[in-house]
Amino acid sequence: MTEHLTDRLDPTRAAALQVALGQAPTVAEGRDLPPFFHQLYFWTPQPPAALGRDGHPKTGQGLIPDLGLPRRMWAGGRLAFHGPLIAGHAAEKTSAVESTDRKQGRTGPLAFVTLRHEIRQDARLCLTEWQDLVYREDPDPTAPQPEPPQARGDETDARPARFDTTLLFRYSALTFNGHRIHYDLDYARDVEGYGGLVVHGPLLAQLLMLMATDLLGPLKTFAFRGSSPLLHNQAATLCRRDGDLWVRGQDGRLHMSATATS
Repeated sequence: MTEHLTDRLDPTRAAALQVALGQAPTVAEGRDLPPFFHQLYFWTPQPPAALGRDGHPKTGQGLIPDLGLPRRMWAGGRLAFHGPLIAGHAAEKTSAVESTDRKQGRTGPLAFVTLRHEIRQDARLCLTEWQDLVYREDPDPTAPQPEPPQARGDETDARPARFDTTLLFRYSALTFNGHRIHYDLDYARDVEGYGGLVVHGPLLAQLLMLMATDLLGPLKTFAFRGSSPLLHNQAATLCRRDGDLWVRGQDGRLHMSATATS
């Protein structure tokens, strides 16, 4: 199955994300979009009856099959930048499931789905993206928690990062992400077992991509993988050494790792 979506890459929406991230709103009609800002477009709104308990569209009714597991996480992804996306111009996004797999993890069964997206403007391929999703069972409150991986400390560049409920809400709204772990504290804590609201993995990747672009120039490729959830009340540091980037938590744990080429 293949999904085709079209959208005009409204510069106002991109400028709103820049403001939400504390940046000057530089995106205007005819200018290049910053990397990963295509996440703001190609919405697929569904009526309430078509949503799952977590606020996402139910599986089994679109590209993603029903895998019988309730918890969804964006585990990571890869991007190949072939050319700039231009703000204010129409674009077409083609999506398909590239692979599915099931495994037995330390905490129970896991299902993996990789989506492939291609975005074109004027019949020109601008971006190829692979999106890795993981589905899993609800947490067992009696099970011991795995030891989080520790982040490296040899960065040459570092930037502090803080998150609050306002930023998480604005990012959810701009990307039309209904996942309740990002704005519904009771759901995040009582149903999915988190200690607070969860910072979006794509938001962390977005900040690392902007940092990489500032330090390395326009990107050719970017790949990222989440390691442990970052909560809205936890500070973090964006780190970089050469083409490696990562997010280190306030207790030294690794939240995300990434590689970039320019």
